[in-house]
Amino acid sequence: MGWNPVELQPKKNNQKHCIPFFHGFPNKSSLSTQGHYLMVRKASKAPTTIPSTSSPPSPNADAFRCRQIDLFQTFLCNTKDEKERLSNALDLWDCIPRYSVSRQEMNKRRNSDGILPILNIPFEYKGQRYIAKIQPAMIEDGDGFIHYYPSANEELVEDALRKISALQNQGFFDGERDKSSGVTFSLYGLREELAARKHTRSYQEIVLSLEIMRKSHIEIRSGEGRGESLVAANYLPAMAAVSKSKLAEDPYARWIAQFHPLVTRCIDHVAYRQYNYAVMMSLPTQLARWLHKQLAVKFTFAGMMANPFEMRYSTIKRDSALLNRGRERDNIRDVEEAMRQLAHSGVLRDVQKELITAERGRISEVIYRLYPTAEFVREVKAANKRLQTANNKTSGESKELPKS
Repeated sequence: MGWNPVELQPKKNNQKHCIPFFHGFPNKSSLSTQGHYLMVRKASKAPTTIPSTSSPPSPNADAFRCRQIDLFQTFLCNTKDEKERLSNALDLWDCIPRYSVSRQEMNKRRNSDGILPILNIPFEYKGQRYIAKIQPAMIEDGDGFIHYYPSANEELVEDALRKISALQNQGFFDGERDKSSGVTFSLYGLREELAARKHTRSYQEIVLSLEIMRKSHIEIRSGEGRGESLVAANYLPAMAAVSKSKLAEDPYARWIAQFHPLVTRCIDHVAYRQYNYAVMMSLPTQLARWLHKQLAVKFTFAGMMANPFEMRYSTIKRDSALLNRGRERDNIRDVEEAMRQLAHSGVLRDVQKELITAERGRISEVIYRLYPTAEFVREVKAANKRLQTANNKTSGESKELPKS
């Protein structure tokens, strides 16, 4: 049975409408820097400095086999093939709209010198208001430099790095020296992981993405206005890269990348959940992948007879920062296309929407109620049990993410 989109019809002022969005959709089968500071020019061309990254020290052997990394790499599953499909969604980090500006949009925003302004993106997490302040990377381009925000390409690379870090002897957690976490990898292995998930990238494209994450700075502030700074660091605070000459000789040469401090905090406090990484990476749009991660982190009560997961259009727009079309109807259409993709991938079996309209039939809000498939319910129950088991192994320490 196919899916017929519901056309939005003008209704009376302030009237609510419950509309079946789709029902019974067929379930598809399982588908290296030097120095300490970097000079960066703002759009006003006034120079400023931000801390640059440095090469991380090589992790000691204990960092690859400590309790924190062992829990991060242990999944609740039945087979090796099932484990291959799993990774970790992070409680706060994956709720930050940190990859929201497309390359095309960047081209529009750069000035004649290739400079992008600092981004300030508001979002909410568990009812608390935050601001993500993002400083673009300054990348050498010919005789000059050009600014880049981290975007969808970099998000895919980070997701692949986190998947690799969930493999034995690949991810590390160092709680002795500086409380850091990260991953060792080869450029060849990272490229193969992306290709296996249908996101093939050239070596040059992957290196560019790694450079953008190494040089882009993100600060999380709480509250209104300027707020209070909670944590500030580069996306990959430190990275030991392989030179071009050595890479040409040995594509398997090992790189080391440190994860952002919020990722380290999540690993330390078991603030993550296993989820179907293979399905997430198979989704064709960035918005659908964002929605999937939100469900993985927040829809912890999923059940066939349980209440649906409710999401408002305004919440999706604010917290994803991915809906930037000029007309709201076009943005709503993008949301519904993303939900269609989740249904096609076996995540959702039904979605109902409630329209709230204002004067002259203008849509002021859309409320979506998401009903999971039996497979997604099974995955959530496994994630809940895995988290409970991990918490039982951590000696009664607090697992809530610290407020600051």
